[in-house]
Amino acid sequence: MPPIYGQLPSQMVAKEFGEVNVRQDGDTVHIVFTISMEPQGEAAEGWQTGVALDASASMYEAYGRCLVGQVPDDVMAQYERRGWIQRQVQDGQSYLIWRQEGSQDAIQRGYLRYSNNDVQQAAREFTAYLAGNLDADGGTTVVYWACGDGSQYEVVGDFTAEQCKTLELTGPQRITFGEGTRLKPVVQYFVDRFADAKRGIYLFLTDGRLDDLEEVKRYTKRLAQEIEAKKRNYVKCVLIGIGDEIDESQMEQLDDLDTGTSVDIWDHKIAKQMRSIVEIFAEVVDENQIVASTARIYDSNGKLIKNFTDGLPTKVSFSMSARCPWFELEVGDERIRQAIAN
Repeated sequence: MPPIYGQLPSQMVAKEFGEVNVRQDGDTVHIVFTISMEPQGEAAEGWQTGVALDASASMYEAYGRCLVGQVPDDVMAQYERRGWIQRQVQDGQSYLIWRQEGSQDAIQRGYLRYSNNDVQQAAREFTAYLAGNLDADGGTTVVYWACGDGSQYEVVGDFTAEQCKTLELTGPQRITFGEGTRLKPVVQYFVDRFADAKRGIYLFLTDGRLDDLEEVKRYTKRLAQEIEAKKRNYVKCVLIGIGDEIDESQMEQLDDLDTGTSVDIWDHKIAKQMRSIVEIFAEVVDENQIVASTARIYDSNGKLIKNFTDGLPTKVSFSMSARCPWFELEVGDERIRQAIAN
C-alpha cells in the first residue's frame, strides 16, 4: 500500500463519518476521524451563517453564462468576418466575446448552448440548509466576491430557506465579474459583520484559484490567535470547490494550515463529491460530546485496536499497522468499515 497523507476524498468516506485523515509513519498509520452530525445542544445555538459566491471571470461558465459546444471552423471564420465574435483576456484566461447575432445564429443551428448554472443550484441548497437548520435569525447572508478588480464584493441579501427556492444567482449585478480572485476581503466582511455572534460558519464557493493565498494565511493565523485568546468568537470557514476545473491545491493549503494554535479555521470540500450537506460540519465538532455509550475499533485482521468503554466521542484518533487496508468501527450491532487506501 503506498504512503497516504492527509484527508481522504469524500467519495471514499463511510456515510457515518464526517471526514477521515490518515498519516503514515513507517509501518504505522495514524488515523483521525469525526462522526457525521449537525451541531447538537448548546453547540447548535447562536450561529450566524453566510454563503459567498466566487464571481471572478474564471467562474463565468459555472454561472451558466458561457456558450458551450463546437462551431465548425468555416462558420467561425464567417462570424469573425462579420464582427460577431472577438477575443478578450480576463483573469488570465482567453474568452470569446459574442455579439447577439452570432450567438443566436449558433444556438439556432445547434452548434452551441449555454452552460449549466452550477453555482445557483449549489448556492440555493447550501443557503436554504443553513437558514433553515442553523442560523439564529433564520436567514443566511449571500455575497458575490472576487468582483471588479478581484477584491470587491457585492452583498445580495439575507434569505430564508423558503426564499432560496426561487433565488436567482447569475452573477453580480452592480459590479463586473472580477479580474482577479482575492478571498481575504470577503472573509473579513463576514468576520467583522458578525463579530458579536457566538458562532459563525461561512461557505465560499469557488474554483480554487486564489491570488491572495499568502495574505489569507496571515489573516487566518491572526484570527485563530484572537479566537484562542477569547478576543473573538468561534469562526469556521469552508471552501467548496465548484465547476469542472477546480484547482484544489490552494484549498488544501488553507485546510492544512498550521495556525500555531488549537483553532482550525478552514476546511474544504468538492461539491460534486459531497454525500450530504452535513459534511460542512465535519470539523465543527465538540470533541467531548459522546454519541454512543460503547464502541470498538478493529483492524482488517480482526485485532481490537481501541475499546471505548466510557463512550464514543465525536472525534476519534488511533493508530494501526500500515499493512491494514481498512478498519471497522463497531457500535452496537453495527460495524462500519472504512478503507484507507484505494
